[in-house]
Amino acid sequence: MKVSSTTNTSSTISSFILLGFPCSREGQLLLFGLFSVLYLLTLMGNGSIICAVCWDQRLHTPMYILLANFSFLEIWYVTSTVPNMLANFLSDTKVISFSGCFLQFYFFFSLCSTECFFLAIMAFDRYLAICRPLHYPTIMTGRLCARLVVSCWVLGFFWFLIPIIIISQMSFCGSRIIDHFLCDPGPLLALTCKKAPVVELVFSTLSPLPLIIPFLFIMGSYTLVLRAVLKVPSTAGRRKAFSTCGSHLAVVSLFYGSVMVMYGSPTSEHEAGTQKIVTLFYSVVTPLLNPVIYSLRNKDMKHALKKLLGI
Repeated sequence: MKVSSTTNTSSTISSFILLGFPCSREGQLLLFGLFSVLYLLTLMGNGSIICAVCWDQRLHTPMYILLANFSFLEIWYVTSTVPNMLANFLSDTKVISFSGCFLQFYFFFSLCSTECFFLAIMAFDRYLAICRPLHYPTIMTGRLCARLVVSCWVLGFFWFLIPIIIISQMSFCGSRIIDHFLCDPGPLLALTCKKAPVVELVFSTLSPLPLIIPFLFIMGSYTLVLRAVLKVPSTAGRRKAFSTCGSHLAVVSLFYGSVMVMYGSPTSEHEAGTQKIVTLFYSVVTPLLNPVIYSLRNKDMKHALKKLLGI
């Protein structure tokens, strides 16, 4: 791996070096093969859910329409990092252009924000289905579902637009090495020629909000769901209600658990290796596991997938 660590403080940076996972050439090729398989499995798993929802008329309900959009999101979410990571494994220089770095930065965090919003409206859908079952068809109409889906995509992609434009206009100099496999805001801001406390304050204020607000909404929704379920007299009824929410709760736990480990404390407290592993979990492993979680715990989805695969 030919990585130059020469410091140049007199000229601005036009490209960056993503160190990724430094190891021998054989190790890089092994990681390339591993992540190629994980990426293909993620595309196949989430793509199968989308196809099953599109082709099975019984799944044309708000719950599964949201799930199909969520799977579509997961495909793009993992695509924002893994293809560049795979190219990095085969590269000797590990260089990423300035524009490429900020495009990855924008899409990765925008898709991450969109995922948070989707998890929130999926929790709202489960709340209506369990706490307001008689009013569910009249409240969660196709029109409302479509508006919620569009709102998630629009809000997710507009949230980080202004902060990222501002950061991209700043001057970067000195070492251009980013000890990560993606363009993360912490290492990027550390490479700016002049400190910009206002920009850092705006970014540190805005960036946690798409995580915190949906999380509080999800917790509120499931608090109400839990209260409603505990009032169900029969054990079978409670089990059925919990199974309805089980898949979504598992996905929320996987995603928010890893994200909060990463961003729940200052970045400086994490070693570079820990940052990479935790980021890897919520950006690569979670999208891979989501189709498995939803297909294994949902009878309708299992039936639709079997029908799709001709089993």
